[in-house]
Amino acid sequence: MGQPDFFYDCIIIYQIYQKNVYFCILKQTDMMINVILVDDHELFRLGVKTAIETRHVDLRIVGEAESGAELFALLDVVAADILLLDIVLPDMSGVEIARRIKSERPEIKILAISAENAASVVQAMLEVGIEGFISKRHGGVDTFADAVRSIMQGVEYFGKDISEIIYRIYVSKKKTAEVVSEFTQQEKRIIELCREGLPGKLIAERLNISLRTVDNHKGNIFRKLGINNTMEMVQYALKNGIIQME
Repeated sequence: MGQPDFFYDCIIIYQIYQKNVYFCILKQTDMMINVILVDDHELFRLGVKTAIETRHVDLRIVGEAESGAELFALLDVVAADILLLDIVLPDMSGVEIARRIKSERPEIKILAISAENAASVVQAMLEVGIEGFISKRHGGVDTFADAVRSIMQGVEYFGKDISEIIYRIYVSKKKTAEVVSEFTQQEKRIIELCREGLPGKLIAERLNISLRTVDNHKGNIFRKLGINNTMEMVQYALKNGIIQME
């Protein structure tokens, strides 16, 4: 029996001659996922690349970069479907890179892979619009490959530990929204004036109320936020968008 028509389209063929059966592992078609690996640790890049090339033949490392500058130079000459992006790089943060990619090359997907998984970093990357995030501490190359495939099929992928952080962010935002909704306009105005550095007496004059009333309002704000001083109040308000830095 002759060879099947698709024989020469295959990269790897396993033959069982006794049964005249051919197994096509992969066709060299558009099914290949083109990946750029962005990390400033050469040994890490080498390990990921070697494992992908030997165990995940539907993924192809088309380029490597150890900095933001190298990445954007590479993107001028290489087409990529997805970036495996570290957060901490010598010249730019992963957040800066992701923001620029989503602005200039929105067709490219981003899977963040980093040992840096502070809630502030995760939240910043989510706000940029990345498609996935895996901690280096809790994911190996097989996990990275599964995540890439998931993302390329339109399904976001976040590691278990990252998902827990995302949930805590959600709960914190919900709690903050509930607290903010309890503030009166007068209380918000007092927070803004405290941010400007005005003492209680000047705040009272500005709002045409007594100093005692100002102190009562501040006491209510402290109680709602679970804090006990003006500096903490202003920092909390700025961090959670209750007031804006001018």
